[in-house]
Amino acid sequence: MQDWLEPLAGGIVLAITLLDVFLTVLYARAGTGLLAPRLARGVWRVFRGLSGGRHAGILSYCGPVQLVVLVLTWSLLLALGSGLVIHPALGTGVESSSGATDTDFVTALLVGGSSMSIVGASDYGPTSPGYKLLFLFNSLVGMSVTSLTLTYLMQVYTALRSRNVLGLMVQTQSGETGDAAELLARWGPRGRFDGGYNNLSTLAGEVAAIKETHHFYPVLFYFRFEEAFYAPSRILLVALDAAALVRTALDPRELGWLQESAALAELERSSALLLRTLDQNFPTPHGPSANGTQSRERWRLRYERALLRLREAGIPTREDPEAGAREYVEMRARWEPGIEAVAPALGYRMEEVDTAGYGAHARAAGG
Repeated sequence: MQDWLEPLAGGIVLAITLLDVFLTVLYARAGTGLLAPRLARGVWRVFRGLSGGRHAGILSYCGPVQLVVLVLTWSLLLALGSGLVIHPALGTGVESSSGATDTDFVTALLVGGSSMSIVGASDYGPTSPGYKLLFLFNSLVGMSVTSLTLTYLMQVYTALRSRNVLGLMVQTQSGETGDAAELLARWGPRGRFDGGYNNLSTLAGEVAAIKETHHFYPVLFYFRFEEAFYAPSRILLVALDAAALVRTALDPRELGWLQESAALAELERSSALLLRTLDQNFPTPHGPSANGTQSRERWRLRYERALLRLREAGIPTREDPEAGAREYVEMRARWEPGIEAVAPALGYRMEEVDTAGYGAHARAAGG
C-alpha cells in the first residue's frame, strides 16, 4: 500500500505548491493564494508578538522575512513532494551510479531536491522510462519556479520603491508636514491651480498604481519603514484629506472646474479602493468607530485651520464655512475609521499619520 500512497501524497503536495505559485505569481490577486496568505499572516503574528506593541521597529523586518519564508516553503514542499514520489522507487526505478542505492527517506528528499535543479546533479538517476520523465518534469518545474520567483521578488521591490517614492513626494510637496492643506497651498499659490492640477493628476495616477500593485502583491502591506511618511496609511490620509478639502473648502465659483475634474474623482476613488483592499487583506483589528463627538470636534478644528492656511496662500475659499465644515466632517467620517484601523496595525500612532489633525487638536487642547 505504501508503494502508491507515498507517490499519491507527493503528487498532492506538488500540486498544491505549484497551484500556490501560480496564484501568487501569475494570477497575482490579493486573497487568492493557498499558502502564501496564511504564511504572511502567520509571520506577521510572530513579529507582532515580538514587538509587544512597543518595539515597532521589529515590524520593519517582517516584509523581507516573509519573502524568505515563502521561497523556502515553496522549495521545501517541492523537494518533499518529489521525495515522496521517488522514495518507493529507490533501488528499482531510481538507482545510484556509484555503489549501493540507499533507500531511506532522507536520500529520497536529496534526490527529489536535486531533480528540481538539473537532471544528473546527484549520483542518483532514473533507470525506468516513467522516472526519466518524472526527473525531466522536475527539472522543468524547478527552473520555471526559480525564474518566476526571481521575477516576483524583483516586481515586489519595484512596487515597493514606487510606493516609497510616492510617500516621499507627498511629504516634500507638503513642506514635510504631512498636511493636506499645506499641500494644496503649495499646489495653488495665489489661487493659481493651473500647474497644481498636474500635481493632483499625478497624485491620483500614482495612488491608482499602488492600489493595483498592492492588489497584485499583497505582501507589500507587510513592509513597514521607520519613517511614517512611507506608510500607506499616511499616503491615504493626505490624499483623502486633500480631496475632501478641495470638495468642501474651495470656492466653487472660481475653482469649480477643479472640483469637477476627473483627476479629483480618480484620487477619491483610487484612495478608497486602496483603503478597502488593505482593510480586507491585512489583519487590521477594528475598534470602536471613530465617529464620536470628540472625533467630529477634531475634524471641525482641522477644517478651520485648513481654511486659514488656504486663505493665507491666496486661494479662494467658500463663503459659507459652516456648511463646508459639516460636509467635511461627513466626508471624513466615511474614511477615517479605516485609517485608524490600518495605522496602528502597522505600528504607527495616529499622531504620526495625521499630523495636521491629531497634532493640531492636541496643541489646541493643551493651549
